[in-house]
Amino acid sequence: MNLILASVVSLGGIGALSAVILYFIAQKFHVEEDARIDEVEAVLPAANCGGCGFPGCRAFAAACVTADTLDNLSCPVGGTATMEKVADILGKKAAAVVPTIAVVRCGGTCEVREKTNSYDGVKSCTIVHNLYGGETGCSWGCLGLGDCEVSCTFDAIHINPETMLPEVDEDKCTACGACVKACPKNIIELRRKGPKSRRIYVNCVNKDKGAVNKKVCKVACIGCSKCFNVCPYEAIEMGNNLAYIDSEKCKLCRKCVEVCPTNAIVELNFPPRKTKIEEPSTTGTEK
Repeated sequence: MNLILASVVSLGGIGALSAVILYFIAQKFHVEEDARIDEVEAVLPAANCGGCGFPGCRAFAAACVTADTLDNLSCPVGGTATMEKVADILGKKAAAVVPTIAVVRCGGTCEVREKTNSYDGVKSCTIVHNLYGGETGCSWGCLGLGDCEVSCTFDAIHINPETMLPEVDEDKCTACGACVKACPKNIIELRRKGPKSRRIYVNCVNKDKGAVNKKVCKVACIGCSKCFNVCPYEAIEMGNNLAYIDSEKCKLCRKCVEVCPTNAIVELNFPPRKTKIEEPSTTGTEK
């Protein structure tokens, strides 16, 4: 009995001593946290999506508080309105945020990109990408298994069952970049949303030669450079048999769209083009 009591007393004493030691250590190494971090975090959308480049909203709030300026800090979900609130709290100036949106750069629907085989396995783009080139002759295009859809916490991207391509819901997309990271083919990118949500981009990432591209996909970029030659703003770059439109330089004139022989350049949310009405010829008319 005495042995049990002695053991209990000893363990209790050790526990009490450990608590005292831990208390003094905590006091010595205690770091005061800036109260403004809580204030900034409170105005953030609490999405914790990582689109800002930080692991969560609190980490982003801490970065905003400690940073000298907010020039390189942006919350893609909250946008300009949120960053203005953060700036008011911190007494800093919020940089203008250019709205961006996720864009799927592949036009290889089932109609224009025929299947050459059938995959029967785990429905994951990443797994298929590591195994082989996919079910079509184009090894660059979308695999259509929906890793991007699974990654999106805002329900903003879905695989169209008819085309087997992802489609972005502009009203829901926050440009967090999760789908960009999830795509093993790198066909999704964040581009400027553009005035009135109007955008022009090359809907292809295939870097094979033009003759090869045309055989595997009817709407593939063949690297003909016609768009490059006609662009008056030097917004189009040519490299690796592929054209790319710089959204910062593009003025949305649509001249490149008109000359593309494979319709690989997409124009979104533009009004219908005006059709030219030809005047009737007066040649050979009777007087």
